[in-house]
Amino acid sequence: MLDKQTPRLHLTEQQVGLQFSPYRVFTRAEWARLRADTPMTLVPRELEQLSGILDELSVDEVVQIYLPMSRLLNLYVAASQELDLVTSKFLSRKEHKVPFIIGVAGSVAVGKSTTARVLRALLARWPDHPRVDLITTDGFLRPNAELERLGLMQRKGFPESFDTARLLNFLANVKSGVEKVDAPIYSHFHYDILPGQTLTIERPDILIVEGLNVLQPARLPKDGEGIPFVSDFFDFSIYIDADPALIEQWYVARFMRLRQTAFRDPAAYFHRYAHLSHDNAVARATEIWRSINLPNLEENILPTRQRARLILTKAASHQIEQVSLRRL
Repeated sequence: MLDKQTPRLHLTEQQVGLQFSPYRVFTRAEWARLRADTPMTLVPRELEQLSGILDELSVDEVVQIYLPMSRLLNLYVAASQELDLVTSKFLSRKEHKVPFIIGVAGSVAVGKSTTARVLRALLARWPDHPRVDLITTDGFLRPNAELERLGLMQRKGFPESFDTARLLNFLANVKSGVEKVDAPIYSHFHYDILPGQTLTIERPDILIVEGLNVLQPARLPKDGEGIPFVSDFFDFSIYIDADPALIEQWYVARFMRLRQTAFRDPAAYFHRYAHLSHDNAVARATEIWRSINLPNLEENILPTRQRARLILTKAASHQIEQVSLRRL
């Protein structure tokens, strides 16, 4: 197959003379053919449960996009398990299961959660890795009280608003085979960490980690000492991509949908927005996007796109129109 360069993968000015892309780029139809004989293991009722607020999963989307991804990841997991076995043999140590960790990155409102949920459901159907867990890095945000104290409430979702040390320790424990590892739980309804509540991860075959900044590298240390960062623990990484103007439309549409549902509950953090007029609600959602989420996308999230092993590029319809698989 000939490699085609995608307009979404621009070279930098310093790279203008290069004649190659680090990615193999596939159209939707080309990618769909890589499904081979992978069976469809989800039924329509499950697709409804896995869909997001705006992401309504179709059978075609799962068959053409997610089944080839499931097949590819199954091959990666099998290869990783074989490598772990060989390494244990070389070190003359007792074999122990090393979880395969998948990172899913992208902007607010781009559909990361839907992708993560679908992958979890499909990967758990493969016989060699039935235990697949999913966490979001939202649980590692600092509590609102701490963010207020640090003056970071308007930077919520930016790298500095996370308890990165706690996230790194969590991933290190999972990767090293600790039997039970607890992760904090975040509530979008309350817009805060739920105190005293945790999600227990028990030696999964696969762990999917979904979050905004999970592909961001650490700053290089001046003394040459290694500083770990989240993606050090990933065996595979996925970036959900779309034009920022489209994501803004999706964010505003999601805000308006929530305004008619969850925001109506007096206990909801954003209940105050339920009583705004339509025009004022659109204006407020747009303001939040442009003052917080868009800067975070431009400064911290989008620059990590080409660190991903796989880039899924979405069209206005929310369907994935292009898949880019890293070859370097």
